[in-house]
Amino acid sequence: MKEFKRILTITMITIFITTILISCNKKVIATSSRITQGQPVKVGVLLNRLNIDYIPLVRQNLEEIQKENQGKVEFTFFYAEENQATQDNTINSLLKEGVDLLLLNIVNIGDTQKVINKIKEYNVPVILFNREPTPIDAIRSYDKAYYIGTDSKEAGMFQGKILVDEWNANKLNIDKNKDNTMQYVMLQGEKENLEAIGRTKYAVSVINDAGIKTDEIALRIANWDKELAKDAMEALFLKYGNDIEAIIANNDGMAEGAIEALQKYGYNKGDKAKTIAVVGIDATPIAQDLIKKGYMTGTVVQDAPAMAKALYTIGMNLAYNKNPLEGTGYKFDDTGVSIRIPYKKYSEANN
Repeated sequence: MKEFKRILTITMITIFITTILISCNKKVIATSSRITQGQPVKVGVLLNRLNIDYIPLVRQNLEEIQKENQGKVEFTFFYAEENQATQDNTINSLLKEGVDLLLLNIVNIGDTQKVINKIKEYNVPVILFNREPTPIDAIRSYDKAYYIGTDSKEAGMFQGKILVDEWNANKLNIDKNKDNTMQYVMLQGEKENLEAIGRTKYAVSVINDAGIKTDEIALRIANWDKELAKDAMEALFLKYGNDIEAIIANNDGMAEGAIEALQKYGYNKGDKAKTIAVVGIDATPIAQDLIKKGYMTGTVVQDAPAMAKALYTIGMNLAYNKNPLEGTGYKFDDTGVSIRIPYKKYSEANN
């Protein structure tokens, strides 16, 4: 009888321990991925605002990716219209409702740590993109947070090279006052945005490094916005007129606005003698058309399809708890958490 009780006790203990182990194992399996089998990965795409030329292109490419991967991924898009509180509320709602991945074009880069801390509470992976946070330590603080962007100096360097080539090929028309110096207006996206600062700095340094003197007539912060740039250029043209020999815009939207302002006064309509060199960044369809018509000097390709592909590929890896770079050709830069999409110089061959 005693032997029977001993065997029964051992058996019950064994069953109890086995049950606990199975339960724990099921829990590990259940939490190893947030994805329900057979369901698409639910992705919240949080965008700063609609009217920045590059962002709609990224959205269009993400939508194309969803069509090509039916049943695998489901993107839902939200615009904050430059209101961080609005974006915060959207993030909170998505986290509570249940989302597998967040793609975040953050409104206020200074709020990155606060936003990361909130997302971390829910153990949801997040990729910040396009608007680079400072310092990058905020992203490093969460092992499921990464950044995908570009190298801002590269864009500026391409812009500078375009203007150097134009100066060398068409100096008689550009150097209107014949002082051997390029007088320019700089239209900067934002005052404290790393991308804008890099583009601004390196566009001019490349021109100077080529042995061309420059003189900045004015720098205006136009917030990446076409209408703000147009208003700024109208005021500047009325004040400086023919003294302006080049306009360097941090994006194509501002370049387009500048050209509209110039055209109001009879400039940049095809007559080289009445054309002020204008360069932008993004290679939007409108900018490409302006270049073909001779109204705009050049632009730089910010590769929206490549950005969308990187967001999808790395995002899916994160959603399934894989190494973010698994099966990709991407590499982290020296921050260890950032991936850079290269720019391309625009040419007719891009069409």
